[in-house]
Amino acid sequence: MRSVVFNQKGGVGKSSIACNLAAVSVSEGYRTLLVDLDAQANSTQYLTGLTGDDIPMGIAEFFKQTLSSGPFSKKNRVDIYETPFDNLHVITATAELADLQPKLEAKHKINKLRKLLDELSEDYDRIYLDTPPALNFYAVSALIAADRVLIPFDCDSFSRQALYGLLAEIEELKEDHNEGLEVEGIVVNQFQARASLPQQMLDELIAEGLPVLPVYLASSVRMRESHQENKPLIHLDPRHKLTQQFVELHNLLENA
Repeated sequence: MRSVVFNQKGGVGKSSIACNLAAVSVSEGYRTLLVDLDAQANSTQYLTGLTGDDIPMGIAEFFKQTLSSGPFSKKNRVDIYETPFDNLHVITATAELADLQPKLEAKHKINKLRKLLDELSEDYDRIYLDTPPALNFYAVSALIAADRVLIPFDCDSFSRQALYGLLAEIEELKEDHNEGLEVEGIVVNQFQARASLPQQMLDELIAEGLPVLPVYLASSVRMRESHQENKPLIHLDPRHKLTQQFVELHNLLENA
C-alpha cells in the first residue's frame, strides 16, 4: 500500500502526518518506507536528525540518474537510509530537488517514481510519500505512484476554499494518469475541540459529502517537542492523546 500525503497549502502538517503514520505503521508490524519529495526536507530531518550537507542525496540522486539514462532499469538505484527506528526507512530529500525540477519536467520523467516504487514494494509492506506544498512535478509523480491520497486540513477558511479546487485537480489527475488512485480522506489536523468554528466548518463539509475522516488530530505542543527531539510521537510519548489519535487514524485507514 502506497499513501501520499498532499495539500497545496503549506503549514497543514503534511510531514508530521506522514512521519507519524509511518512510525505507527512500524509499531503495528509493517516494514515501512517514507519517501520525502519536498526540497525543504522536513520529513528527512524529523526522522533522521540530519541537516544540511549531512543528508544523503536520496531521491535527488535517483532523479539525477533518470536524466542521464534511458528506460527505467535496476541501474536506477536509490539510497535508502535506515532511521534509528527499526524497520522504518526513509529516502531522503535535499534542496537539490528544486534545481532538478525543470529538467525533469522538460524530459517528461513523470512516471519514473512509480516504476521505482513498483520495485521497492517487494521489500516494504507500506510506503508513505511526503510532498511539497504545490502541485508540481514531485507531487504529481507521487499521486501517479500512489494507491491513495490523504489530504491534511486545518479548519481554516482559506483551506476550505482551496480544498474544492484540490479535489477537482486530484480527480482530473486520476482520470488522466492513475485510475486506481483513491482519495482515502481528509485528515483534520491541529483541531481545537473547544472552539465552535472548526466543528461548524467540519459539519458543513461532511454535509456536503466530502470524505472527512472521523479521527481528528488535536493541536498540541507535544508535536513540536516531537520535531525537536526527532522522535515520532509513538516513540516519544506512546500514551499521549495525540499519539493515540494517530494510532486510531492508522487503524481506521488499515481497516477501510
